[in-house]
Amino acid sequence: MSEKPPYVSLHVEQSPSNAKSNPADAGAAFVLESKGTWYHAGFHLTTAIVGPTVLALPYALRGMGWGPGLFSLTVAFFVTYYNYMLMSKVLDHCESKGRRHIRFRELAADILGSGWMYYFVVTVQATINTGVSIGSILLAGDCLEIMYTDLYPDGPLKLYHFIIIVTVVLILLSQLPSFHSLRYINLASLVLCLAYTLLVVIGCIRAGASRDAPPKDYSLSSSKFNRAFDAFSSISILASVFGNGILPEIQATLAPPAAGKMEKGLRLCYIVIFFTFYSAAISGYWAFGNQVNSNVLKSLMPDSGPSLAPTWLLGLVVIFVLLQLFAIGLIYSQVAYEIMEKNSSDSTQGMFSKRNLIPRLILRTLYVIFCGFMAAMLPFFGDIISVVGALGFIPLDFILPLLLYNMALRPSKTKAIYWVNIVIMVTFTGVGIIGAYSSVRKLVLDANQFKLFSNDVVG
Repeated sequence: MSEKPPYVSLHVEQSPSNAKSNPADAGAAFVLESKGTWYHAGFHLTTAIVGPTVLALPYALRGMGWGPGLFSLTVAFFVTYYNYMLMSKVLDHCESKGRRHIRFRELAADILGSGWMYYFVVTVQATINTGVSIGSILLAGDCLEIMYTDLYPDGPLKLYHFIIIVTVVLILLSQLPSFHSLRYINLASLVLCLAYTLLVVIGCIRAGASRDAPPKDYSLSSSKFNRAFDAFSSISILASVFGNGILPEIQATLAPPAAGKMEKGLRLCYIVIFFTFYSAAISGYWAFGNQVNSNVLKSLMPDSGPSLAPTWLLGLVVIFVLLQLFAIGLIYSQVAYEIMEKNSSDSTQGMFSKRNLIPRLILRTLYVIFCGFMAAMLPFFGDIISVVGALGFIPLDFILPLLLYNMALRPSKTKAIYWVNIVIMVTFTGVGIIGAYSSVRKLVLDANQFKLFSNDVVG
């Protein structure tokens, strides 16, 4: 293997297995403390992947139709499970060689032997995680506004008021010191996603059988160009829905030795994914066909005409989504907290010592305030983050795991796994490029609706 840049060997040494011998790395000692079990990892993974984006899956089927849509959903299901398994095997392989990596950026730089790869991964990962945190605050504020306007149609409060409320709550929750301390919150998140998916499925089945439902039409666009564009947009949605970008950091929370534990956590996560993703996608597309909204919840409560689901059911869905968004905002903030506390905290002193507590309180509060301000200023952030997702989630979750596996474990070129990995990498590189184009195109088309500090969420 080629000689590594000096900083790479330094970062490789700063792992939980020897954090005590390297007391300077407070990010590892505090934020990424390794105390978890396989089922804790399953809770974290589920929160990172299964979120309100499940409500966009019927829309993804709309762009391809029944056969290609379900086929693409199944391909994404198995490919991402395969990719995450390989990523876990790469981490296990490095640990067996005495190099336990706890950060995605260090893993990539160590195996690929490239200084620029370290900065590429940390830039993309930080952008994704901050973007998801901003999006979580925005959507949570939108949920509160939906409930408020339903109770007080002419009330004076605006979207930014609810974003401030969400930001204050997240500031309080952000003081939980470590990734591991989120384990019970993420268990609640798992239960919440199962609950609101079940309610949405019930609502869609009821709506589909209702006389007020729109006629069921599953036909695709008559234009070949539009059909192709819709199909690639749907594939991009599927790729983004299955992405997470923080698997190494989640595996870092496992008590060493971590070998084999992540596989169990992934199985738990993908059992939840199977039931939530397929049930929501099939029931929503069946009920509304090619008239389904990009958020199936909006199809259940159209702007004109009566709601197609009971008010109590829609209210519970909004409340459950709101509560889960707090967990999602927390889990995607951990990388930022680890980066900050790696340099601001002192691991030779206690986690709750005055020396570490004050910087943690200040830095995390400022970070959440920044995310809240961006959410209030850019309520069209959904369009922007879709571009970031295409350019970020796909490289981190669909390409790098396979590249790292081929370079770290070096399977023979005569073996099928080597060429399967190459084919998946090439395919999703194309998907990422086309998905980015599709997202930019939507951003341009929606540009006339954009207004800073708007009271309406665009996209």
